[in-house]
Amino acid sequence: MRTSSFRPFIHIVFAWCSLASVPLSSIRKGTDLPFAANKFIVELDSVADITGKRSGVAVHERFYASLKERAVGFQVDKEFDAPGIFVGAALTLEDVIHFSSSVEGIKSVSPVQIFDRPAPVFSHVVTDINDAAIPPDSQSTHILTGVDKLHAAGITGAGIKIGILDTGIDYTHPLLGGGFGPGFKVVGGYDLVGDNFDGTNTPVPDSDPLDQCEGHGTHVAGIIGADPINAFNISGVAYSSSISAYRIFGCKGYVTDDVIIDALIMGYNDGQDILTLSLGGAAGWTESSSSVVASRIAASGTIVTIAAGNDGSYGSWFSSGPGNGIDVISVASLDNTVIPLQNATVGGVVHDPITYFETFPFPITVALPIYAISNDTTVVDDACSALPDSTPDLSSFLVIVRRGTCPFTQKLANIAAKGATVAFIYDNGNGFAGISVGNFTATLIQAADGEFLVSQFTAGVPVTISFPQSGGAYSYPDSAGGLISSFTSYGPTNDFFFKPAISAPGGNILSTLPVNFGSFGVLSGTSMATPFVAGCASLLLSVKGKGSSIGKTARTLFETTATLVSSSHTDGDPWQTVTQQGAGLINVYNAIHATTIVSPGELILNDTANFQGLQQFTVQNTGTSVKSYQLIHVPAGTAITIRPGTFFPALGPVPLTSDQAKVWLSRTKFTLRPGQKTTILASFTAPSELDSSLLPVYSGFIQISSDSEIAHVSYMGLAASLKDQQVVDNTDFLFGVPLPLTLDADGNAQTGPINYTFTNGNDYPSLLFRLAFGTPLLRMDLVESNIDFQPTLNARTSDPGHFFTFPHMHNGGSFARVKIVGPLAELDFFSRNNEDPDNFGYNTIAMKSPVFANGTAIPNGSYKFLLRALKVTGDPKEEEDFESWLSPTIGIVV
Repeated sequence: MRTSSFRPFIHIVFAWCSLASVPLSSIRKGTDLPFAANKFIVELDSVADITGKRSGVAVHERFYASLKERAVGFQVDKEFDAPGIFVGAALTLEDVIHFSSSVEGIKSVSPVQIFDRPAPVFSHVVTDINDAAIPPDSQSTHILTGVDKLHAAGITGAGIKIGILDTGIDYTHPLLGGGFGPGFKVVGGYDLVGDNFDGTNTPVPDSDPLDQCEGHGTHVAGIIGADPINAFNISGVAYSSSISAYRIFGCKGYVTDDVIIDALIMGYNDGQDILTLSLGGAAGWTESSSSVVASRIAASGTIVTIAAGNDGSYGSWFSSGPGNGIDVISVASLDNTVIPLQNATVGGVVHDPITYFETFPFPITVALPIYAISNDTTVVDDACSALPDSTPDLSSFLVIVRRGTCPFTQKLANIAAKGATVAFIYDNGNGFAGISVGNFTATLIQAADGEFLVSQFTAGVPVTISFPQSGGAYSYPDSAGGLISSFTSYGPTNDFFFKPAISAPGGNILSTLPVNFGSFGVLSGTSMATPFVAGCASLLLSVKGKGSSIGKTARTLFETTATLVSSSHTDGDPWQTVTQQGAGLINVYNAIHATTIVSPGELILNDTANFQGLQQFTVQNTGTSVKSYQLIHVPAGTAITIRPGTFFPALGPVPLTSDQAKVWLSRTKFTLRPGQKTTILASFTAPSELDSSLLPVYSGFIQISSDSEIAHVSYMGLAASLKDQQVVDNTDFLFGVPLPLTLDADGNAQTGPINYTFTNGNDYPSLLFRLAFGTPLLRMDLVESNIDFQPTLNARTSDPGHFFTFPHMHNGGSFARVKIVGPLAELDFFSRNNEDPDNFGYNTIAMKSPVFANGTAIPNGSYKFLLRALKVTGDPKEEEDFESWLSPTIGIVV
C-alpha cells in the first residue's frame, strides 16, 4: 500500500551533541528571522485621541491620516475591528521614518510572525475505501477519555458550533456530511487565502473553504465530527456539532499571524462556541499578537483549543504559539493504546500471524512464496545497491528486505528492477511504525518476524504468506500507549505560564482525509489531540449550556477532573512532569458529572527570585449529599531542563528525578454540605538538594478525593532564578567558532576591521547569533568603534530591501545607559533556538543597506555592532540585566 509523505510539524529528532560543526559556508546571507519582512501588526486604542483626529472619523482612518502626516509610506494588508478583542491593522511599511509605537493612540506594534503549515509527526494514508476489510475498533481513544459513556447516553454535541482554523475541509467526504452549507455538517466558514497562497503572496479569499490539496484540516474535522456507522467503526467526538471551516493555509507554504488573527476574529464574530487551531510554532512567550488575540477571545467565554506543538525532542522552554495564549487550552498529545493494523497468515510452517503496518489488507488474494534478498539478517545495507545478475525474476514472490542505510524507496526500486511487486521490509531496531514507500506495495514488519522468515528461506522451507481480505484486522498494542507522546512540546513559557494545559489522544489516530487522498488515514501529532479536546468541549457545552461562564471555566474543569499520566509503564517511576502532560489526560465524562468543583486548576509558584509559595484554592460541593474529603500531595517528576555542564536545554525526553516539593495544607480532611465551599491554603517549599544551574522545574498535584470522585489542582515551580540563566550562545557548539559573530561579504567570520561599500550585492555585514534561552528584549545597535563599554560575552575580538524589525524611534542617544549611534533591530519576546541548523538553529540579521531601523541613513564612519539580550525577569533600563557582545570594527564607506 502507498503511504504519502508528510513533513513533520516542527518535529525532527536529532542527536546534535555528537554533531560535527556546521560550516559557515552553509549559511545563506540575508536576514533569517521568523517574521515577514517589513510587515507589522499595530493595535490601536479605540478611544484614544490620535494626533490629528477629526470628529466623526473612525479610529483606523485617524491612524492612517496620522501616518501620512508623518510621511510614512504604508499599505494596509488587513484591518481588524473587534472592540474588546482587537482593534488595529496589519501594515506593510515602505519606510518607517517617524513611525513608532510611541505615536499617540498606538497600543502596540509587533512584527508579523510566520507559522509553518501544520503537518503530523507520522502519517499513513489508507487506500481503497471499498475494500472488504473491517478494521479494528478504533474507539480506544473514546474509552480512555469517557467519550464512549457520553455517546451511549446520547450526548454527541448537538447544537454546538465549532470553528476549525486549518487547511480547509473536504466536506464532500461522506462521513463529513457530503456537502457544504445549511443542512450539512460543515455549515459554513470562509477561505481567507486561496489555493495558491504560500505566505509570501497576496491572499485571494473566497467563500468556499474546500480543501482537496492538503488534508490536515479534513483529518482534524473527522476527529471532531466524523459520522458513526462506517466500515472503520469510528466516530467523531462530537459528531452532532455544526462545523465551520476557516481556511488559513493554501496548498503549500506557510501562514502569517495577521491571517490567523483575521480568522480568529471572523470565527468570534460568527458566534462560534469553540475555535480550534491545530497549528503553531516555537515562541516561548505569551506575548505574540495571535496568542494575545486568542487569549482575549477565550477570556470572553469562547473556548479556544490550540496545539501545544511537536517539538518535544528539543526539550523544555520551547512552548508553542499561539497556544501560549494565557487563557487558551494548549493541548498535549497522548499515544493511543492500540494501532489498527493487519495480520498476514504464514503457510508452510507453524508460526503466529505476522502483523504488518497497514490499516487495510494488501489487495492480494493468492498466497505468495517468499524470497529474501540476503540470508544475513545483520546486513546493514540490504538492497541498497543494484541486485546481482544471478537474482531470479521476483515478480511472483513476496520479497523480504532488511531496513537500513538507504531510503526505503531506493531498496524497493532495486528489487523492482528484478520484477518484484510486493515486499516486506523488516525492522532493524529503529521502531515498528508506518513508512513512506512511494507507489510500491510494501510495508514494515517487526524485526523478529523478518528474521524468522529469512531463517526459513535460508533453510529451504517453502514458506508462503497470504493476506486475508477479511478477518485480518488486529488492534496492535502500542508499547507507548497511554503515555504522553514523546513529540509533545515541553513548557513552561519563558514568562512561566502553565503550558500545555491538558492532554488528549493524538498518537496514531485514525480519521478522515480528503476523498482524493484515500478518504482515511492514521496521523500523529498534537494537531490530532487538539480537535479531540474541542470535541470534548462541545459535549460539555451541550450538557452545561453555552453561557460565557461555562466557556470561561471549561479549562479549569477539564484540568481538575483529568487523569494523571505516568512517565513510563515501569512501576515506581514518577508521574510525567506537568510541563509536558499539563494537568493530565482529559476525561470529559468526569468533567460533565463532577459535583466537586475546584478552582483554580493551576498554581504557579514561579522561580526562586519571584517565589509565590503561599497559594490557595477553593473546593465546592455542588452535589445533593454531604461529602467528606481527604487531601494528599501527589508529586510529579522534576524536570532537569538544562544539560549538566552547559547552559543548553536538555533534549527530550527531558530527564526526570524524584526530587519533590514539600507541601503544607491548611486542611487535609473536611466535610462539605451540598452547596458549601471552603478555601484551602497551601504552602510550598521547593526541593532543596537540586542544582539550580540545571533549571529544575518541579511540579505535581494536590489531590482532593471523596468516596465518589477525585479531583486535583496542578502546581509548578522552578528551583532556580530565571535571571541567572544565560541567554546568548557564545560557544563554538554549532559552527566550530564562538558566537555571536559578524559575517563579511564572503560569508566568513570577521576577525578584524573591514570597510563595507554596500555595492555589488554582497558587500555588507551580517550578524550571526543563536539563543540558548528566550529573551524579552533583543537589541542590535550601532555604536562608535571607540566606545568605552565592557561587553559580557565577547570571547574574542531573501529579503527585498531593508528588513525593518521593531522600529522604535531612536536617533542616537542612549539605551539602558549605553551611548548608541542608532538602533538596527529590536525584537521583543524572542524564542530560544533549537539545535537543528536547518530549522531555527540560529538567526541572522543582515545590514544590506546603511540605514538605521527607522530608515534614516547611517553616516560614513567607523562603528561596531552591539548585541544585547535582556535576561528573563530583567529590567530593560538596567545595563547589568543585559548580556552584551561587541563586533569587530565595521567601516561604512558609501
